[in-house]
Amino acid sequence: MANGWEVVSEEEPPCISNGKRLYNLLLILLGSALLIAFSCHLLFPHLYLDVLDDTWTSQHQKYNYIVLSGGQWFLKETVFWENNTVVGCHYCTGKSLRELGMDYSYRRALRLVFHFMNMSEHKPLIVLRTWTPSHFEHGQWNGEGVCNRTETYREGEYTADPVDAIMRKVEVEEFQVGLKNGLRLVLLDTYHLALLRPDGHPGPYREFHPDISKKLQNDCLHWCLPGAIDTWNELLMAILI
Repeated sequence: MANGWEVVSEEEPPCISNGKRLYNLLLILLGSALLIAFSCHLLFPHLYLDVLDDTWTSQHQKYNYIVLSGGQWFLKETVFWENNTVVGCHYCTGKSLRELGMDYSYRRALRLVFHFMNMSEHKPLIVLRTWTPSHFEHGQWNGEGVCNRTETYREGEYTADPVDAIMRKVEVEEFQVGLKNGLRLVLLDTYHLALLRPDGHPGPYREFHPDISKKLQNDCLHWCLPGAIDTWNELLMAILI
């Protein structure tokens, strides 16, 4: 990564930047929730599947290592644009649009990212971190969903949400295409490790000192720190060293 210190700004999510100077090494978090360009209309995103988000493309040439990861934003209700034309959507009940699915937009986003990297004169090592499964039980995040397990799953005990498996499949397939096209690309496959850790989420403790006697929204997607994802850092260090 680039040496020295850089002043970075914080913007409203999903565009967040943060920098830390550690041992003459610059570590930057660039928040680009969808990797591609988007705009918000009536509280849901319109994705431009042939345009990358310049939040990160404008800065990628500064770094020798880039860790990419997709997120659950692709699961939300979205409208898809290509060539300045609406081509379809995901989860758009009540709209006269073709349902293309969340895997369509995610695949197009990853393919566009890898094409950009392949065409760029700057050739960093790209680490693709795989999809993170959630562990909601008895409902979803905005309903009755909870994650109150205190132990890990045993091997084979949990097979995950089919949506999670679909999105990871997209990543592995596009990773293989990227390799064939000559990209400096490494897969940081944390999917199976995360799958076995339903005990690693904040659950009702998504806020400081919540009143657990009341009905609370559970966070069964993000992870506690310290916690299960410390292992991901060890795997990343093994890749870099």
